[in-house]
Amino acid sequence: MEIFGVPLQAMLGQLLLGLVNGSFYAMLSLGLAVIFGLLNIINFSHGALYMMGAYGAYIGLTTFEMNYWVALVVAPLVVGAFGMVIERAMLQWLYKLDHLYGLLLTFGLTLMLEGLFRSFFGVSGQPYPVPDALRGATDVGFMVLPNYRAWVVLASLIVCFATWFVIERTKLGAYLRAATENPKLVQAFGINVPLMVMLTFGFGVALAAFAGVLAAPIIQVNPLMGSNLIIVVFAVVVIGGMGSIMGAILTGLGLGLIEGLTKVFYPEASSTVVFVIMIIVLLVRPAGLFGKEK
Repeated sequence: MEIFGVPLQAMLGQLLLGLVNGSFYAMLSLGLAVIFGLLNIINFSHGALYMMGAYGAYIGLTTFEMNYWVALVVAPLVVGAFGMVIERAMLQWLYKLDHLYGLLLTFGLTLMLEGLFRSFFGVSGQPYPVPDALRGATDVGFMVLPNYRAWVVLASLIVCFATWFVIERTKLGAYLRAATENPKLVQAFGINVPLMVMLTFGFGVALAAFAGVLAAPIIQVNPLMGSNLIIVVFAVVVIGGMGSIMGAILTGLGLGLIEGLTKVFYPEASSTVVFVIMIIVLLVRPAGLFGKEK
């Protein structure tokens, strides 16, 4: 069976691969949306922190013989703690200033981190093995799906929707949202707002590092692995609506699928289709698909 001259099997295969890419877009844009939506900081260093998560897994394996499953927990915790240090040492002084200051600071931090890792590891990629439990592939009828890629989609969906549920449907999430709107009122209830802000930023950073560990067995670990991806992820956040948690998740997954379809019908446009969609969305709805109009 063919659709517009393209075999259905090839189309479904590309859609599934697009869903894998969309899972990374969703994870990274979710972290950005959490940080911007709750703290009003445009974190341009998100790609570098994603790279640090992948290197955390690589260093853990080569230096401490840490297996993948342990790295999946330890690397996000370590990078998240590093993010909390950044928030306390640098970003807390910028909350009352224009967004541009936070953007410039985190962009400079990105250059520093990438330069540091280049000096230690060089520019060539380092391989990271797929864990034994996830090796091999499964025949799903229209394609042979690597087990690890299926795990990436499943893990991303679980983490993304669990994050959305905590922020939008729990008392903790209500406190977080209230602390950004009226910190003095929340402090009057005995809640340590600076601590909450620091932990929120650390959590957003940990999401990026978690995505980095997931990506390590798929792409070679290298210092620039986040620099190319972060531009697309920022476009995803803008399309979904700056600060919208559900918008980041659904837009990330949806754009991954659209990118996969574009590779089937018009491969030359697959690298730019996200930005074309961003332009159209901004012309029609400047606040983004799920953003709130001011």
